[in-house]
Amino acid sequence: MADRGEDAWNREKFPRVLEIVSSRLSQRDLCSLLLLSTCCYRALISQPSLWKVLDLREMNKAGERLISALSLDRYQHVEKIDLEFARDVYDEHLLLIKSKVMEHVRHLESLNLNGCQKISDKGIEAVTIACPKLRIFSIYWNVRVTDMSIKFLVKHCKHISYLNLSGCKSISDQSLLLIGDNYKELEELNITRCMKITDNGLQNVLRCITLKSLNLYALSSLTDRAYEKIGCLAHLEFLDLCGAQNLSDCGLSSIASCRKLLSLNLTWCVRVTDVGVIKIAEGCRALEFLSLFGIVGVTDGCLEALSKYCSNTITTLDVNGCIGIKRRRHEELLKLFPYLRCFKVHS
Repeated sequence: MADRGEDAWNREKFPRVLEIVSSRLSQRDLCSLLLLSTCCYRALISQPSLWKVLDLREMNKAGERLISALSLDRYQHVEKIDLEFARDVYDEHLLLIKSKVMEHVRHLESLNLNGCQKISDKGIEAVTIACPKLRIFSIYWNVRVTDMSIKFLVKHCKHISYLNLSGCKSISDQSLLLIGDNYKELEELNITRCMKITDNGLQNVLRCITLKSLNLYALSSLTDRAYEKIGCLAHLEFLDLCGAQNLSDCGLSSIASCRKLLSLNLTWCVRVTDVGVIKIAEGCRALEFLSLFGIVGVTDGCLEALSKYCSNTITTLDVNGCIGIKRRRHEELLKLFPYLRCFKVHS
């Protein structure tokens, strides 16, 4: 009788309990559970939804692990691969994806290669051919990839909505032209520290009018000629202009047309004054995050305008280093912005 009860538990209850528990575990914990027992192994393998993510972040020999994992049947429907800051990932591994396990990545939607600095255009060509359904592609901090990688991306992956090229210093205006021509439904773009980009390049990519997030951090050579075009992004919610040394009140006034803007970083935008910030206050009344850090040309006047139009929405406001603003103490700021929770963005 006891044996029959145990069999019933293993057959009926255990898989259900494991299903509930496993949905809350990391993939690495799931892989450990596979080794617990034959019963556990079978129950986990029978749930395809658990194996749609392949997480190899920060692992050693990640390239070899990647190919080994993708060779297993349980990963034949993988939708997300995360190799962020993984070590030992080379072009040869991406070439093997194309030649050996291409059928297992045909549904892949998200690929994170952040910090994989050994990858070059050759590897990007192979992986974009193998993964035509990619929507999310991130390759932060890679100085080997060039405009050729973006050429391969737009040729083989037609549905990109999120693109992170931060720190890819060889990317130029040619890439932004390709992005503007091919990704009309792009929602998020990060081109932080892509120093070859000029006004012409930014203007081309701003044809992606569906953009909700645009990160232009540390692109100090851009001018109002490009910034003024940002105002056409009616869906924009996040904008980082930290270090935009040539941004003037004129350019900022155009950005005020982005009515849905929630987050705006103007740190070290040294040419900005009250005039531009007041325009932002009047136009962007849903603003939740604003950094004016290091801007000496703003005064209490801009705070009064922000309080008038955004006092019920702003929760983060950094005015450190704004020597023209006298009411910088926390208690003074809280009188103007009662929902303020964060007073310092930069340290």
